[in-house]
Amino acid sequence: MDTSNLAQHAGTAGAVFASIFVIATTTMRTMIPLRVLGIFTNLVLIATAIPSRNYLIIVVQALVLVLNSYRLHQMLQLVRDVKKSVQGDLSMDWLKPFMTERPCAAGEVLFYKDEKAEDMLYIVSGRFKLVESGIELPVGAIVGELGMLSPSNMRTQTLECIEAGLILSVSYSKVEELYVQNPEFGFYFLRLSSARLFENIAKLEARLAQQAAAAPAPAAPKPA
Repeated sequence: MDTSNLAQHAGTAGAVFASIFVIATTTMRTMIPLRVLGIFTNLVLIATAIPSRNYLIIVVQALVLVLNSYRLHQMLQLVRDVKKSVQGDLSMDWLKPFMTERPCAAGEVLFYKDEKAEDMLYIVSGRFKLVESGIELPVGAIVGELGMLSPSNMRTQTLECIEAGLILSVSYSKVEELYVQNPEFGFYFLRLSSARLFENIAKLEARLAQQAAAAPAPAAPKPA
């Protein structure tokens, strides 16, 4: 078979495979298998473009191959990090790549009690306090993640910056987007949020027990 026939058959095979890929993508609901199929398609189209020396297709598919590979790695890493957090310290550091920076000045109120909750925050530096309870949040704390799980999506406390610092924020819509792209992430996110909720309840119960133990005993009634 001469080179021209080989190139023609390769081009036909590439067109057929591209059509199959378009049909296959309509059956996929999650991002990871879609990225895997995309990578396989990129490799096939590059291979079929080489005999015809179609450098434009080769370059374009090579670029898309790099993008698909990076996005696949990102999603797989996200799932691994969430699993690790569930089994470890309940950290939400894995959300950092999807968050945006926001500097805060002393005295600034980040959100008020009973207002609609639309994002969660990660404290990078500075000092922040939940006004109603008087609890000061340490660096590395996440606040607001449970708001997206409540039916009303309302803030339960006011958050104030008491010393200038930096926070990272991520919208609930972005977290929902990650969930739609990869339901496995959503499953572990719910487990992680539930674990953090139970941890907070345990801390509150321990604090109440300490306060009850420290409270002075009632005075004995005086004899008549």
